[in-house]
Amino acid sequence: MITLHIQYFAILREQRGLTQETLVTSAATPTALYEELRARHGFTLPADRVRAAVNDDFVPGTHSLRDGDRLVFIPPVAGG
Repeated sequence: MITLHIQYFAILREQRGLTQETLVTSAATPTALYEELRARHGFTLPADRVRAAVNDDFVPGTHSLRDGDRLVFIPPVAGG
């Protein structure tokens, strides 16, 4: 089990009702963590539509998470 610090933006913040939280998880990758959060909080976006940043760097969904990491899940943004 590891402790992670998570920030939410845009639709994920709206669906979660929080801007950030700290949680304990057994998820080993950003994709696994997002799927866990999606099931728990009812996020509507599939994992392949969300980018992950760990400790301020974009990472692939298979990146290994470590205790104390800071994650941000970035949903698609519309520009114009």
